[in-house]
Amino acid sequence: MESNNIDEADLRLLDLLQTDASRSNQDLAELAHLSPPTSLRRVKRLRQMGLIEREVALLSPDRMAPLLGHGLTALVEITLERQGAEHLDAFEARVLPVVEVQQCYRVSPGPDFVLVVHCPDMPGYLALAQRLFTSDANVRNIKAFFSLKRAKFEPRLPLGLAPRD
Repeated sequence: MESNNIDEADLRLLDLLQTDASRSNQDLAELAHLSPPTSLRRVKRLRQMGLIEREVALLSPDRMAPLLGHGLTALVEITLERQGAEHLDAFEARVLPVVEVQQCYRVSPGPDFVLVVHCPDMPGYLALAQRLFTSDANVRNIKAFFSLKRAKFEPRLPLGLAPRD
């Protein structure tokens, strides 16, 4: 098996890990129809190839709400005055380290960026907007959409596999 190629077994492993990365190697191997040593070796290789970027715990917003409050999620469109590569890169570099910015996309056509941000409340969003957007002379337009309900959140990439039972 080539180190830069992936096959159906690798795709099965990746799909299973996207669903639940906390499974033991034994369980993962059984579900992927592989031996445990083969499963372990393949997952290690997939990590080395960079196909597995990281493994994280997804927290339940509804169960966290009694502890921290519901917070405020906004989808924010940003249009820059100047769109040269250096200006786009500078804006990205400015927002990426900010913990409230959960996702950042360069988009086209329309705005230059769409951000998903999560703040504790509206004053928190206002402070973030002042710090990141209003104070940046290159930000021409900001349009925010505030989430009323999250109907779906699925961080999985579709891998083109047949549905599992």
